[in-house]
Amino acid sequence: MGERKQMLSGRIYTVLREAILRGDFAPGDALKPQELAGTHGVSLAVVREALVRLVGDGLADRLTNRGFAVPTQSDRRWQDLAEARRLIEPAALRLAIVRGDLEWESRVRAAHHRLARTPALDPDGSHLSADWSRAHHDFHRALLDGCGNTVLLETFDRLWLGAELTRRWSADRNPSRDYVGEHRALEEAALARDADLAASLLEAHLSLTAADLVRP
Repeated sequence: MGERKQMLSGRIYTVLREAILRGDFAPGDALKPQELAGTHGVSLAVVREALVRLVGDGLADRLTNRGFAVPTQSDRRWQDLAEARRLIEPAALRLAIVRGDLEWESRVRAAHHRLARTPALDPDGSHLSADWSRAHHDFHRALLDGCGNTVLLETFDRLWLGAELTRRWSADRNPSRDYVGEHRALEEAALARDADLAASLLEAHLSLTAADLVRP
């Protein structure tokens, strides 16, 4: 029975995660366990377990005596998260450029090739596609992978997961942003071993996402 509950909770977690990232729930919307349990035909305990996982991912908030809710765009944490990324990721990229070998270069090229050829939006044109989101993660991870520092890479993984919502919100608020050009410039600077330029481009790339959240 415990294994079945765990499987159900994993399924509901995935369904709710995709719904939040698609924008099916607006920022600040309540995530009501009783209502969600009825909608998906599962127990309250299964839904609560899934919601606790979403809180850990930064995709839901647990409110004192008020249950769960989708985070809001104005929450200070997003700017704090962006600041942490601007400090950590350019430093890891500098190390990758110094330490990365030919295998690292090949991974960066392959990841950028896939990203550049993956449609950014779902077929209906309203949301970032899951395939693009995966390719986007893989490219940024590949850039830093050559640093050889597992602590930095694990920190990147945690910060990336925490920033999932900000990427979707940024795309919604600034649809004309040139992601293709930004990523191409990052790849070119990294493979040219220009650490100063690559770090500067990455910091600017991360800053734009944070700035989009406070755009009027």
